Amino acid sequence: MAKTKDLIRIDKLITTSIAIQDVDAYDADELGFMARAMVMASLPHSRVEGTEFERSNGDYTLSIVAPSRVGLPYGTIPRLLLCWLTTEAVRTKERELVLGDSLSGFMRQLDLVPTGGRWGSITRLRNQTERLFASSVTAIYRDRQRTRIENRAVIDSADLWWHPKEPNQSSLWQSTVTLSESFFKEIVDRPVPIDMRALRGLKKSPMALDVYVWLTYRMSYLTKPTEISWHSLQGQFGAGYPTTPQGIRHFRQKFLAAMKRVQLVYNGGRATPTDGGMKLLPGRPHVRKLK
Repeated sequence: MAKTKDLIRIDKLITTSIAIQDVDAYDADELGFMARAMVMASLPHSRVEGTEFERSNGDYTLSIVAPSRVGLPYGTIPRLLLCWLTTEAVRTKERELVLGDSLSGFMRQLDLVPTGGRWGSITRLRNQTERLFASSVTAIYRDRQRTRIENRAVIDSADLWWHPKEPNQSSLWQSTVTLSESFFKEIVDRPVPIDMRALRGLKKSPMALDVYVWLTYRMSYLTKPTEISWHSLQGQFGAGYPTTPQGIRHFRQKFLAAMKRVQLVYNGGRATPTDGGMKLLPGRPHVRKLK
């Protein structure tokens, strides 16, 4: 059964790739954006105990802190939320974003099917939304000469008029979220363009989503062959994998599996594994640059 599901997913990714090659993101009205800070260092892939999470990418370190009652965001949903927030902010040029008057309507924008129960998508969306919106982020850039520290929250406030037991019911008031000024400036000034069809195709895997937006970003400016070590990649993507030889091997397997899926939808992402890491070659940006 698992093998059959994998074959179905691979077939869907190939179909998505063909659609992307036939009509680009601009012409298909599938252009989206992701916050650059979240591309350079990823969120947790699975549930994390405690209230602080840290990832590093060279001189860049991203630290996320959450209230103990709420917990840290993790998995696919916070990534989809961040993409929606970034895309909508770039589109409207407004800090206050309207999520709509019904829960099911907003879930359709995230390509989520409303399902109830303890483990249903409605419960998970509400839980992960609260976790993401309640968290604060610290970005630290450190080299031999300089240290730069930026503290920011994703939002200033959120007002969510959702009915979990009646997701199709419209509220008298629109649900809204107001982005923090620093986060809004970051995502509007320097967003990373992505193809929403690829994001939807890869949404079953948080690792694949991270690898896709990272590879898309790197290919947008890469001008010469570059090798990135497994140690560096694990620091950026390897949440939950110990830095032991066995942990590195396990991370490498998961990363390569995610990369294989990413390259099905983005065949211009030229990345090949080596003994030391991943070798990136200049290739075609997944989202063309406007002249």
